[in-house]
Amino acid sequence: MNAKLMLNERHIVAENAFVEMVVWRLPSPLSGSRHSYKYRLALVINGRCVLRYDNETGKGDHNHIGEEEFPYSFTTPKALLDDFWNDVDNWRP
Repeated sequence: MNAKLMLNERHIVAENAFVEMVVWRLPSPLSGSRHSYKYRLALVINGRCVLRYDNETGKGDHNHIGEEEFPYSFTTPKALLDDFWNDVDNWRP
């Protein structure tokens, strides 16, 4: 598979928290997705992932907020990053 890495970043957002973002462009969509991107975006606080957006093969686009999982409607990579950063900015433990 000739995937192209588009984004691979880690940002410290607090003394005890960081964000990690990885986005790949794929030659064809994963099973369960209608777009050609594979991604995982995570907010980790005190060593625990408290917010995550990802699209597992066969499972499709979704996010995890705390212990709950919700469907996510992917439109564009920019919208994905905007939605994720909005949730990071509004995170309440």
